Amino acid sequence: QVQLVESGGASVQAGGSLRLSCAASGIIFSRYRMGWYRQPPGKQRELVAAIAGDGTTIYANSVKGRFTISRDNAKNTVYLQMNSLKPEDTAVYYCNAQFSPFAGDYWGQGTQVTVSS
Repeated sequence: QVQLVESGGASVQAGGSLRLSCAASGIIFSRYRMGWYRQPPGKQRELVAAIAGDGTTIYANSVKGRFTISRDNAKNTVYLQMNSLKPEDTAVYYCNAQFSPFAGDYWGQGTQVTVSS
């Protein structure tokens, strides 16, 4: 019933930009912390950015100043604007929804971002 669908992944050259989108259904969207995680091949999944219902944001140090997370509660959608992309940003990017630490998170299917030098 719960569904998170990512879109916007692509192959780009270093220095380029992309905007990822995640459309959510089956949850009361405004009550969830929404986040973006990424997983390079063979490595652990890591938090990239997250945004609470009140607009509070956190970012990984590696993307501060380059990426911006935002949400539109009226559209049940969270975005990740990615600028000044680097080859080390290459990964599968996953959308995440979290109500509390005591409940299981919901995850999207992932979207591939590839940055070439």
